[in-house]
Amino acid sequence: MRLEPGSQYAHLRDEVREFAQSIVKRHAEEVDRDHRFPREAIEGAREIDLMGILIPPEYGGAGLDHLAFTICVEELARACASTAVIVDVHNSVASEPILLFGSEDQKRAWLPRLASGEVLGAFALTEPGSGSDAAALRTTARRVGTEWILSGTKVFITNVGEAGMYVVFARTGSEPRAAGVSAFIVPADSDGLRVGQVFKKMGLNGSPTGELLLEDVRVEATALLHSEGGGFTVAMRALDSGRIGISGQAVGIADAALTEAIEYTAQHEPFGQPLDGNPGSPRPTPRRRLRAGPGNHQISWGGQGIGFMLADMATRLTAARQMAYHAAVLCMQRRPFTREASMAKLFCTDAAMDIAIEGVQLAGGYGYIADLPFERHFRDAKALQIYEGSNQVQRMVIARQLLGGSSERN
Repeated sequence: MRLEPGSQYAHLRDEVREFAQSIVKRHAEEVDRDHRFPREAIEGAREIDLMGILIPPEYGGAGLDHLAFTICVEELARACASTAVIVDVHNSVASEPILLFGSEDQKRAWLPRLASGEVLGAFALTEPGSGSDAAALRTTARRVGTEWILSGTKVFITNVGEAGMYVVFARTGSEPRAAGVSAFIVPADSDGLRVGQVFKKMGLNGSPTGELLLEDVRVEATALLHSEGGGFTVAMRALDSGRIGISGQAVGIADAALTEAIEYTAQHEPFGQPLDGNPGSPRPTPRRRLRAGPGNHQISWGGQGIGFMLADMATRLTAARQMAYHAAVLCMQRRPFTREASMAKLFCTDAAMDIAIEGVQLAGGYGYIADLPFERHFRDAKALQIYEGSNQVQRMVIARQLLGGSSERN
């Protein structure tokens, strides 16, 4: 059965698409080129309630479900992948843990500020020595009176330096591996918390990623999220949901790459043949003309071969979208979705990378230069196969689920 979102989702898609194509996309090339935070886009997202998609209205949010969340991220990614990941991380792995595991006081203290976009959220799990093996983290939190004191280094933190709140994971006990991990809500202005190196990346250049340094950071006992020793549960549930968002981001990038490929190739007749193979077909009006020059992009396939490439790209995109939506529906129905989220993340991000590569290939030499967006889609898509659990980790999760093992990844 093909999953088709209902009319309420179509209205939401139209609204977000209008915003993304008119506001977000306008700055996408500049944001990527200058490695700058897309403030105009994030401010616009605040105004149309995209910063509190999953947060209930009683805490100031939009109160939407995970399918709506996936669609929103998808539409943002079609315009600017950097903006999409900023909004995605804020809504999923930063805000949702407080919604799912926070006390009522924590919810009232943080969710309205997160929902309004007054505070941008971030998720601080990964460390220099514990990437895919999250249970091996070494950041510590020790209890002193009514406070916790956190020390350690986090790395590859999305929204670093822009976030006003970090969900930080630290070891609080002597129990080995996952059993000794706890989660904390840490304000960005806490004494001893500072930003380390902000990385220069291959793609997603508008989304700041870097180190978070904790040097005897003191937080109140009430900053403990969930329960002592329960941090790994918080992290894994957040990542399961977050992978649905990343799947939506992958679908958006893939959709943009396919759309650009169709528009670009429709302007050219390889070997004098239109793409449908019918010499009598009318030529479309070019959207953008490119000057010929040394190393011109002469495509070495006939029109039918290019049509086949586009057909394969569209087929993979359709399959990816269905997998992302399926995982989202399972999540919103509160049914088990760990395996499906990993499957969606694996398939969608690989599909996005494949489609982005094909887009570059179809544009030939022009696909390799920055005048057209193909190379940006290629660079942005690559990160999706790595973060929120690399695709090798997704295969481990899927295999473990298939073989009947525990869902815990330690």
